[in-house]
Amino acid sequence: MQSLKVEVKETEKGMRIDKFLAEKASKSRSSVQQLLKDGQVTVDGEVVKPNYKCQLGDIVEMEERAPEVIEIEAEDIPLDIYYEDEDLLVVNKPEGMVVHPSAGHYTGTLVNALLYHCKDLSGINGKIRPGIVHRIDKDTSGLLMVAKNDAAHESLASQLKAKTSHREYVALVHGDIAHQKGTIEAPIGRAKDDRQKMAVVGDGKEARTHFEVLERFGDFTLITCQLDTGRTHQIRVHLKYIGHPLAGDPKYGPKNTLPGNGQYLHAKKLGFVHPRTKEELSFESPLPADFEEVLEKLRTKE
Repeated sequence: MQSLKVEVKETEKGMRIDKFLAEKASKSRSSVQQLLKDGQVTVDGEVVKPNYKCQLGDIVEMEERAPEVIEIEAEDIPLDIYYEDEDLLVVNKPEGMVVHPSAGHYTGTLVNALLYHCKDLSGINGKIRPGIVHRIDKDTSGLLMVAKNDAAHESLASQLKAKTSHREYVALVHGDIAHQKGTIEAPIGRAKDDRQKMAVVGDGKEARTHFEVLERFGDFTLITCQLDTGRTHQIRVHLKYIGHPLAGDPKYGPKNTLPGNGQYLHAKKLGFVHPRTKEELSFESPLPADFEEVLEKLRTKE
C-alpha cells in the first residue's frame, strides 16, 4: 500500500486536495476521494473533505491501508435461472436477497449462490461482486443479467451505459397519480441530511425515469417504470420526489401501510443484445405471489 508525504508549493495553492493528490500519487481522482472519505489522507494532521483547497505550505500525508480481505463462500442456494450459456445468466432474484456481499451481509447473497452454481464469473468488479453487471435492492425482486467472463461483462455494461438495454419495473405507489404517463428527470445524489439515503439534489448525477399507469386503486396506483439511467435507489427516490413513494418502502415511504417486508417493486422485463451472438434477448418474470395477493385485495376493496 502506498504512503506519501508532500508539501504544497506556490504553484499548487488553491488546488482541490483530491486533484492535487491524484497527480502526486498517480491515482484516479475517484480513488483519492475514497481515501479522503476513509480518513486515510490528512492535511497538517487533520482529515479534510475532497473539496478542500490546498494552502501554501500544507503538509499532505497519505497512508493507504490494505483493504480488508473477505473470503466469499460458495453456498448451495437455489437459483431461479431464466437463461444460461457459456457467457451469461439471467436470474430472477427473490425479494429479501442481497445481490452481493457487504458489511453485515457476507452470506446468503446472490453472489454466494452464483459461486456455487458457476465455476467461472467475470472478475471486472472484483472478488466481492464477481459477475455482477448491475444490481437491484435487497427488497426488490426480479431479473438480473450476470456475466461469466470479462468480455461479456464489458458488452453488457456498455449496453447499460449506452441505454440500449431494456429494463422495465412494476411498482405499486401511494396515491392516485394524476397523469397516465410521464417522465421524471431530476439529478440524484447523497441526501444532505442523511448519508444513508439518496435524494434529488442540485449537484447530483443525471437520472431519468419513465412511468405509465397500469391500474388505479384510489389510494394506490400500479405503474410500470423504465430507466434511462441506473442511479442508486433511482425509482424509489424519483417516485418519492413526485409525491408518490413506493408502497412498503421502509426508507423512502410511509411505514406499515401494506403487509410485507419491503417495497413493492419488481424488475419484470429485461432485454439486451447477446455479447457473442448479437441476438436480441428478452425476458419477463411474473410478479411475486405476495405482490399479486396485495393487488387482488386492492381490486376486491375497489
